[in-house]
Amino acid sequence: MEYIDNMPLMDLMRSEKMTFVQLIIPAESAHRAITYLGQLGLLQFRDLNAEKSPFQRTFVNQVKRCVEMSRKLRYFKDQIHKARLLLPPLPASQPDTELEEMEIQLAEHEHELIEMNANSEKLRQSYNELLEFKMVLQKASGFLVSSSSHTTDREIELDENVHSIDNHADTASLLEQEMRSELSNQSGVRFISGIICKSKVLQFERMLFRATRGNMLFNQAVADDEILDPSSNEMVEKIVFVVFFSGEQARTKILKICEAFSANCYPVPEDTTKRRQITQEVLSRLSELETTLDAGLRHRDKALTSIGYHLTKWINMVKTQKAVYDTLNMLNFDVTKKCLVGEGWCPIFAKAKIQEALQRATFDSSSQVGIIFHVMDAMESPPTYFRTNRFTNAFQEIVDAYGVAKYQEANPAVYTIVTFPFLFAVMFGDWGHGICLLLGALVLIARESKLSSQKLGSFMEMLFGGRYVLLLMSIFSIYCGLIYNEFFSVPFHIFGDSAYKCRDATCSDAQTVGLVKYKDPYPFGVDPSWRGSRSELPFLNSLKMKMSILLGVAQMNLGIILSYFNARFFSSSLDIKYQFIPQIIFLNSLFGYLSLLVVVKWCTGSQADLYHVMIYMFLSPFEALGENRLFWGQTVLQVILLLLALIAVPWMLFPKPFILKRLHMERFQGRTYGILGTSEMDIDDQPGSARERAEEFNFSEVFVHQMIHSIEFVLGAVSNTASYLRLWALSLAHSELSTVFYEKVLLLAWGYENIIIRLVGLAIFAFATAFILLMMETLSAFLHALRLHWVEFQNKFYHGDGYKFMPFSFALLADDDD
Repeated sequence: MEYIDNMPLMDLMRSEKMTFVQLIIPAESAHRAITYLGQLGLLQFRDLNAEKSPFQRTFVNQVKRCVEMSRKLRYFKDQIHKARLLLPPLPASQPDTELEEMEIQLAEHEHELIEMNANSEKLRQSYNELLEFKMVLQKASGFLVSSSSHTTDREIELDENVHSIDNHADTASLLEQEMRSELSNQSGVRFISGIICKSKVLQFERMLFRATRGNMLFNQAVADDEILDPSSNEMVEKIVFVVFFSGEQARTKILKICEAFSANCYPVPEDTTKRRQITQEVLSRLSELETTLDAGLRHRDKALTSIGYHLTKWINMVKTQKAVYDTLNMLNFDVTKKCLVGEGWCPIFAKAKIQEALQRATFDSSSQVGIIFHVMDAMESPPTYFRTNRFTNAFQEIVDAYGVAKYQEANPAVYTIVTFPFLFAVMFGDWGHGICLLLGALVLIARESKLSSQKLGSFMEMLFGGRYVLLLMSIFSIYCGLIYNEFFSVPFHIFGDSAYKCRDATCSDAQTVGLVKYKDPYPFGVDPSWRGSRSELPFLNSLKMKMSILLGVAQMNLGIILSYFNARFFSSSLDIKYQFIPQIIFLNSLFGYLSLLVVVKWCTGSQADLYHVMIYMFLSPFEALGENRLFWGQTVLQVILLLLALIAVPWMLFPKPFILKRLHMERFQGRTYGILGTSEMDIDDQPGSARERAEEFNFSEVFVHQMIHSIEFVLGAVSNTASYLRLWALSLAHSELSTVFYEKVLLLAWGYENIIIRLVGLAIFAFATAFILLMMETLSAFLHALRLHWVEFQNKFYHGDGYKFMPFSFALLADDDD
């Protein structure tokens, strides 16, 4: 025990030591000090104004200004994306800009862009109307020529209501005005021409038919050109229509329906000469508008390119300034309003760096008063901070997904780096599939610098974040695949010839019958001759099932041993005596003994039935084992282990609650008494009285908690051990699934002479291997390994009720989206 106590502290296993500090910062150097601390990223501030709303804080106006600038920058970014321009990369060095100067620049750029967009929208609307008018004139000509023999110029009405629309007042020519003046009010066949979206034309025609009760003629033609929609910036396909009708009432209904369906109506003269003149005039105006629009777009793109050159820098600057003012709002002004007071947590190793940054802030701000930095005592538990790198970060995230470690609690991530990929590989073992995973992991690692700077999708981001986890999983899968001797379910004679051969020369089916062992066992892994034999499944079942029990018991023992180091670190002798010792005894008296029997049976080659041994260890502990005996004194050892397991249960349950109660009574016995002359009610109300302190300890609650913990461990020892059998089940399922795809798809297709059938079989085999075995099976084994670590391993020692150290850091802000 002295040797264990003298062991060095496991620094990798514990979170960083934290200290609670207070800062007293002069007002003139506060902004610069917080900025330097944000660049350092090693101090977590505590909100001293939690009772205040965001609008009651000191720097609320500065935060509002930053929010407004962020809105403008988002507007610029949307405009750049809408214009399909690429953001230029951030230049190596740009001159620093003051916040006030940048605010003025952003306001000017926004005003300029809004004005350019408004002008462009008006021009685009006029251009669209003229383009639609041109297509209506062209397409309606065919319909009017066919009806000209039945009507005269006096019988054609060109829709007075359309001419009164303001949108077309500017495009009306002198010819149109002359044509309007010559219209007659004679009744006859009239028509309305216009253009509508293709998606609405069916409902539009149906509605016209119902409104006029079929007394109309609807003609339509597809427009030659698509129209750009300014709101969605997408091209829309249009349909030109001409509706022939009779009567003023029908005309009114048709116009209302056109308005409801957002159909644009345009006047078309029946006279060919006038129609040709109007078309020429429309084409001339279209050419002028195209030139104006192109010039406006070039000017806007030039302005957006200039903005995009500085946009990334501006976004980062506004983001950091807003974070600085948000942090300043967490600080308190003292009564003199001349300095700010802040509190927070920092790692002990970072104290010198923080003091250096504060001294630099004092010097750069030319402050006459330095910043005071001193350590304070805190009642609350410190945050948990683990220093990780690119390799260990993913494993730490796996553990933190279950729960953040309590301050200075043993960190499972240290062991997860090895145990997690190994348990995965036990279920996934195939060195062919492992090589495929290894290639994928190496590609992600090789392109690490490029992918880390790109915006990835959710799945790809998760895969890239776990690239080193995938690397270790693939390496361990290759190792376990070599042990199982499986390469896409095919065995290979990698380490020499098989230890089995035919009994005699007449052996015709060496894969199923007649094999005898003629030399030492296969040097590494499973002998390839087991594949395809009648004993393959029973042999592999026995091997993998017993191996799963051994691995499970070993990992659970590791978890219990870690609980000892936790108790020793926190100086809790009660947890060592009344939790660690009985737990290690109970687990190993039953399942540790089972593991011993498995190893002895493997070493001796005995045919003992371990199921019978374990069952009758409880039912008939004194009965002779007979042919199931593995070693001398086994019956006596079983009785002793059974008694130790029975003793361990009350050992876990009863002593700790009663000892805690005795220690509590001794601690507060006679410590505080009420003042003489006071009533009994006064004594009860005395805040520091012994009676109130005694009531703080609830014995029944402590006892029930200990009982639940004991029952959970006893039942969990059985269920957790059985849970490790998933290693056997998933390994067997993966192997059998690989065999099915190999034999029933690839070999079956390869048995045909047709090259097409062979290629189809090869394609199906490759698809099944990639998407079922390499994706679905990988995800399944990953989730089961995750479950084994979260439940079976970590529940032996890990509480996970801490909170993560979240320092004020500009580097963390860079990953957040607005």
